Amino acid sequence: MATTNEPPKTAKRDALRALEGKARQLWDETKAFEIDAPTIEEHANSADMHELYPKYMACMAYPYMNGRLHLGHAFTLSKVEFAIAYERMKGKRALFPQGFHVTGMPIKACADKLLREMELFGKSFENYDEAALAKDLSEKAEVNKNVKSKVAAKTGNVTYQFQIMEQLGIPREEIHKFADPYYWTTFFPPHAMKDLDAFGSKIDWRRSFITTDANPYYDAFVRWQMNTLKLKNKVKFGERYTIYSIKDQQPCMDHDRQSGEALGPQEYTALKMTVLDWSDKAKEVLGQVKELEGKNVHMVAATLRPETMYGQTNCFVGNDITYGIYNVNDKDAFLITERAARNMAHQKIYAQEGVINKLAEIKGADIVGTKIKAPLSTYEHVYVLPMDNVSPTKGTGVVTSVPSDSPDDFATVNDLKKKPEYYKIKAEWIADYDPVPILETPSYGTLTALTLCKELKINSQKDVNQLAKAKELAYKESFYQGTMVIGKYKGEKVQDAKPKIKDELIKAGEAFVYNEPEGLIMSRSGDECIVALMDQWYLDYGEDNWKAETKKCLERSNTFTNETRHQFEQTLDWLNQWACARSFGLGTKLPWDTQYLVESLSDSTIYMAYYTVAHLLHGGSLDGSKVGPLGIRPEQMTDEVWSYIFKLGPYPADCGIPQASLDKMQREFDYFYPLDVRVSGKDLIPNHLTFFLYNHTAMFPEDKWPLGIRSNGHLLLDSKKMSKSTGNFLTVADAVEKYGADAARFALADAGDSVEDANFEDSTANAAILRLFTLLEWCEEQIAKVDSLRTGEYSFYDKVFINELNKLLKATDEAYAATYYRDALKYGVFEFQAARDHYQQACLESGMHKDLVLKYIELQTLTLAPVCPHWSEHVWRDILKKEGTVTSVTFPQPSAPVDESVLEAAEYIRRTIKSIRDAEINLQKKKKKGKQVESNYNPNAAKSLKIFVANKFPEWEEEILALAKTGYDEATGKFDDVKVRQALGSKGLLKNKRVMPFYQAQKRIIENTGVSAFDRALKFDEIAILETAQSEFKRALGFSPIHIIKVEDASEEDKRAADNSAPGNPSFSFKNE
Repeated sequence: MATTNEPPKTAKRDALRALEGKARQLWDETKAFEIDAPTIEEHANSADMHELYPKYMACMAYPYMNGRLHLGHAFTLSKVEFAIAYERMKGKRALFPQGFHVTGMPIKACADKLLREMELFGKSFENYDEAALAKDLSEKAEVNKNVKSKVAAKTGNVTYQFQIMEQLGIPREEIHKFADPYYWTTFFPPHAMKDLDAFGSKIDWRRSFITTDANPYYDAFVRWQMNTLKLKNKVKFGERYTIYSIKDQQPCMDHDRQSGEALGPQEYTALKMTVLDWSDKAKEVLGQVKELEGKNVHMVAATLRPETMYGQTNCFVGNDITYGIYNVNDKDAFLITERAARNMAHQKIYAQEGVINKLAEIKGADIVGTKIKAPLSTYEHVYVLPMDNVSPTKGTGVVTSVPSDSPDDFATVNDLKKKPEYYKIKAEWIADYDPVPILETPSYGTLTALTLCKELKINSQKDVNQLAKAKELAYKESFYQGTMVIGKYKGEKVQDAKPKIKDELIKAGEAFVYNEPEGLIMSRSGDECIVALMDQWYLDYGEDNWKAETKKCLERSNTFTNETRHQFEQTLDWLNQWACARSFGLGTKLPWDTQYLVESLSDSTIYMAYYTVAHLLHGGSLDGSKVGPLGIRPEQMTDEVWSYIFKLGPYPADCGIPQASLDKMQREFDYFYPLDVRVSGKDLIPNHLTFFLYNHTAMFPEDKWPLGIRSNGHLLLDSKKMSKSTGNFLTVADAVEKYGADAARFALADAGDSVEDANFEDSTANAAILRLFTLLEWCEEQIAKVDSLRTGEYSFYDKVFINELNKLLKATDEAYAATYYRDALKYGVFEFQAARDHYQQACLESGMHKDLVLKYIELQTLTLAPVCPHWSEHVWRDILKKEGTVTSVTFPQPSAPVDESVLEAAEYIRRTIKSIRDAEINLQKKKKKGKQVESNYNPNAAKSLKIFVANKFPEWEEEILALAKTGYDEATGKFDDVKVRQALGSKGLLKNKRVMPFYQAQKRIIENTGVSAFDRALKFDEIAILETAQSEFKRALGFSPIHIIKVEDASEEDKRAADNSAPGNPSFSFKNE
């Protein structure tokens, strides 16, 4: 086999990675990211502390520790990381703390699964036989194939928890340790810290911690928080509907779910439609069921529109749906789906709470033709009929029909009336049941459904898309603008009548309140959740005064995008009571009712305040197992102590802690709070982030409320969703290994800054490797020969370069300040390097200026430092030989105001060179296409160039601009086109075909630039600049000689070419010599 000495393809990446360890060692040795408040001894006065010692504190939502951190975590973290780096360089004490969340059911559920699997397969799963389990796996896959789960994407195509652990890189013989849920809390956080260190994060690890009673200090903090909220009447106890797992026997809140986050209970009015006479088929099926003897059987329909029940003409079932008849009490039974029965069994509807007693089972098709009594209907009785679109996973599977107001019902009733034989029904069951007007709207009259079906050309219940649109239009119009035209509340607005009609139906025993989940919710234990009515401790989110305070907090907060603000506003409008306790899992015990634990979205709302003092309590130990530098023990952290630390109460003299120690902690809190920005995924706005605002307004005075919340979209990987099952997945450790930390960070910065989903591209990361390596080589080469570079006065191109750098520095600074990191790369890297390339090309003959080469390397190092700190640290210390760490250097400012005339002159040169080059190319294209041209010009032969310079614009252009100015409004910066056209027409100028294109072009320039753009005079001497740039023209285009000629000095031979010249837009001609 032939051997080769070619370097490996990863050589550039490996060279960059070699820089990382040295940089991190420096940061560790100098404790670069351990940030403290000014001590009381340094500065006793708190009033002007922030003015003299500006600070910045930012954090991300702490990650849940049931696995390794992935690139999505890194994307969110990068927003904090880049902001912290920039704010450090702006002279602030910038604090980046990072904790780890272990509260709740996810870890406990996984540990319990491992216990069950160890019982099945042995301690090390040695009895697992894949072949023997193949059938079982396929059956499970069939059962679960329709269950949407974010966990499925995370874990890939595996069935057992121990297999998931193996995917995480844990040896099989070690997996049994994870059957203890607390082992997870000690295993994954150190790995996360290691991964984030490798990523180059500027985290103050002294302040890190884990949650739950595994950390007695944080446990005391959460107890104080809950006690304080209860004292302020924010925590209440009472009966309420909540999402519940029957399997887990406790509420299932957002973080306890495999799928269905942010979904809550949906309330319906359940209408009891009493069976008067079963259909013939139903009698056959149910005739022998003794348990039904003497029972009143009610078909129960769940409706959101009780006010429309006057218009019932029939009831629908799904032919293929299997219904059950469930015992309610001694007298009654309900005909509903099993899913609805599971929900009702836990809502105090049945005589025996939690007991599901199915008396019989029957197919929907067999119920068709049954005669029932429909409450409020104007018809004495109605019939059960079939409908194609009845869903077994929404409501009860029984659908009441109001064809006057529901487009779906109207379309289905019409189908049944047209083809009774096809639908296997008797015509008399529906033929004489006409729609009943029940309400009137401005747009659709008294028969909303009929009108909409005509307008949208809906002919059948199969027109599902049009029906969905019609349903939305009907509901909005009916509810918000409808007036009742029937019944006791005739003449009242629908909005007012609806609750009254609902209450009367319930009082009459003809209806009851029924709740179910808004959509499919799966618990982490694999249980399909229901809604239960139960006594609970809950946070009274949505209470009027509390909501008003939280809205005030939102109004003064920087949300960075309007989309984020709107999502918060929408959440605040609907969010209400939230269960804050659970029975199982990991967490802090509810202080006043220790049978319960504080749930995971309630112990994670103000932990940013805990960051400010954690290092003094247990710095260096995540679980608080080591007493911190102040020597305070966990049991000393009473509610009174916490209140003093956070400036909410007096010093507790009997606490046993020196006041000076607590004052030191109070100073840390007082300095770093309020939090400057919290970063998280946009999916946490409906719960976690809104709770964060609510709890801060309840716990702290207004001057400690958060200042900013930045939400981001999900991270795609090469435009596809990250998923282990498809292999499109990267952990933080994977990304650092594959690309190196700086290239990975570069690609994350370039991925996107809005709330839309961002995209991490493999090609961008690889291009970043090449860019950083090449730039590093260039810097090394220039420094090696720096003493041979040109010195002395600045040339024109030197001035251009320094002005371009100054302008780009300002744009880069603004981009970092606004947290637009893609723009920061655009100005501070891509365009920065493009300016250098232009400068290097322009100086090929004279050479670059030493001072500017050194200046460029320094500035490029600093503009890159927030995103690529390892690279920048190496260049700063090892190439530029600077002192200290680059992470603490002040962000560079322009060395002088930008001279726009110099930049305009440079752009003029580039634009003119391009115009001439394009003219040459177009001439050759014409020749290749066989078109006749005036000359046999050969661009590769000796050639000369004439450039014609005009000192004034054509008179017709000046006249148009003068007339256009009469239609310009300086206040708005806009033109009145009608007025301008009238002015041009009055002068007969509209006949000239050049006039309107010229006006439109100038209009765009002026509206973008402002009134100053009416003055088109150049800011530079055009002839002098062309003379200066002659060498550049010769180098770039190959012409010699080059003649620069004033238009008025042009010969007769050149007059035609010269006439096309205008100031700033010279004309030209070229020929072979």
